[in-house]
Amino acid sequence: MTLEAKVYIVGAGPGDPELMTVKGMRILKQADVVIYTDSLVREELAEMGSANAKIYKSAGMTLEEIVGIMVDAVRQGKRVARIHTGDPSVFGAILEQVTLLRRAGVAYEIVPGVSSVFAAAAAVGAELTVPDLTQTVILTRMGGRTPMPEGEQLSDLARHHSTIALYLSATLAKKAVDEFLSAGWTPNTPVAVVQRASWPDQKIIRTTLDGLVRAMGDEHISNHAMILAGWALDPELPEKGENKSKLYDKSFTHRYRKGVTAVD
Repeated sequence: MTLEAKVYIVGAGPGDPELMTVKGMRILKQADVVIYTDSLVREELAEMGSANAKIYKSAGMTLEEIVGIMVDAVRQGKRVARIHTGDPSVFGAILEQVTLLRRAGVAYEIVPGVSSVFAAAAAVGAELTVPDLTQTVILTRMGGRTPMPEGEQLSDLARHHSTIALYLSATLAKKAVDEFLSAGWTPNTPVAVVQRASWPDQKIIRTTLDGLVRAMGDEHISNHAMILAGWALDPELPEKGENKSKLYDKSFTHRYRKGVTAVD
């Protein structure tokens, strides 16, 4: 299918080019202009597009420069692929771009991608929603130069005792641990850290809250890392075999199968 002349805000996935969606790759290959976040998106992925495409690296650009390129290109009848890491809707800074595109009267489309939280969970072999442990995942970050809104401090969110995924927080691990503990989490709560999930140099740490800071220091992890915390990250869960869903329980009835009750 031939693309329209507009801006396509595309999630590139966590790093591995094969984790970009089929739709995202199709857009990339047909785009006349590619603008990608070179601090996070692999260059080889951006180069998988058309040989005739004009490629821009956006890490050193301002918002106005990025949007200016996109607006000018679309007005010339060109197709623009704005490539973001992971999924654009999670810490993607797309709202400000969309705002300016709308003001300029330029059409756009958002194409979802695989977020690094799911690549990290896959890397450690974890299910983030485990029956009888947690059925909730909170995606958040530690407050830094971008402050957290009222009520969204980690110590507030952690009181739910659900699985928590911390983006953009590797340099604030000590503060994160303090806030988890203040919310009543135990020091032995399992934690997994995945740096550069799905990249060739991916690094994985399995630890606990009380060992997190030292473990990250020992591995020199201070950026590009996802921190996953909660009892769903317990590496011994598969061996315990205690947390089963109802979906495949032979006694559980649903629209596709009638449950069978054991007879004494």
